[in-house]
Amino acid sequence: MRIAIFTDTFTPQINGVTNTLNQLIRQLESRGIEHKIFAPKYDHEADHQEERFYSLKLFLYPECRLALPNIFRIHDSLSKFKPDLIHSFTEFNMGITGLRYGKKHGIPTLSSYTTNFTQYADYYKMSMLKQPIWEYMRWFHNQNELTLCATDEARKLLHRNGIHRTAIFSRGIDTNRFKPIQRSEELRRSLGVDGQKVFLYVGRVSFEKDMDILCKSSRQLQSLYGDKVAFIVTGDGPYLEKCRQLMPGNTVFTGFKMGDELARLYASSDVFVCPSSTETFGNVVLEAMASGLPVIGADAGGVRNLIKDGQNGLTFKARDEEDLTRCMTRLMENESLINHLIKNGLSFCRSRSWKTIVDGLVQQYQYVVENDASSKSAKSSQSA
Repeated sequence: MRIAIFTDTFTPQINGVTNTLNQLIRQLESRGIEHKIFAPKYDHEADHQEERFYSLKLFLYPECRLALPNIFRIHDSLSKFKPDLIHSFTEFNMGITGLRYGKKHGIPTLSSYTTNFTQYADYYKMSMLKQPIWEYMRWFHNQNELTLCATDEARKLLHRNGIHRTAIFSRGIDTNRFKPIQRSEELRRSLGVDGQKVFLYVGRVSFEKDMDILCKSSRQLQSLYGDKVAFIVTGDGPYLEKCRQLMPGNTVFTGFKMGDELARLYASSDVFVCPSSTETFGNVVLEAMASGLPVIGADAGGVRNLIKDGQNGLTFKARDEEDLTRCMTRLMENESLINHLIKNGLSFCRSRSWKTIVDGLVQQYQYVVENDASSKSAKSSQSA
């Protein structure tokens, strides 16, 4: 089986889509499944399995790039590669290009739904765009044989908005990288948080990630516990300077981290906080659990499907800083609860290997390819 993958975001960008793609590529390679990536061009060299195209940053979501694909180059590449299936991970220029090629040449197509752009419109006071966004999403996804969602929550959202041919492609966690043994007391000392309870945030630093709520709750917690508590913000984004102003003075800003360096940051912290109510999945929640941290997350979006309140984490009412502060306070004072959440979080992650997740995805691929072949055979018989 040969898979052509189209995406408007890819390495070196750091986000959930890129992380998923990198893991998917490793799993496809381990199975001997041929693949080719069509993605925006960044300031680095592409490898032989990638086709890169000039791109511009996308308004409201700079991690996605508005690529300007060379249609002739794509047609030449795909005519040589001869894919059995085209998978569009994003809905913009690259995704549209893959979809159109598939329709023109009779190749079955899948799409992925990875970002709730209508919620972003609310955050940026552009609610008038919500209806046009959903109209576009219906136009794009309903042309595919199947649309993949990371959670049941996202799937239900699509169904409510007229996108019905859906299936689940969840996300896994690399427990060989993210694990408690990565904890480093030397790293804590170098960051100046030795001897303090450290609350960690990892992700894009932007308003739609509810960073304003994290800032308010962190200040409330600092007012209660003073030097007993510290905060680490790992990531970058348009809200970073505002965040520097609003977070308590004992906050460390590390910038983007990845790989083993990121894994050590997770394991060397004490509590993970995911304030965002807009996640379609929440990869960072799994990374934190696997690293041996108790997690706190908003009871909304994809995070709701990962955290069972009081079992493998704590949830708070979305965009409610008082409720978030309450959760953070509980984990300042209740060691037995912390140990309970850590134990269950680690157990939860052990059941979510990328191998198992991609096994399910490959089955979806095979289903779409075989269903397309059966459909073509039936049409051929009818016309004979």
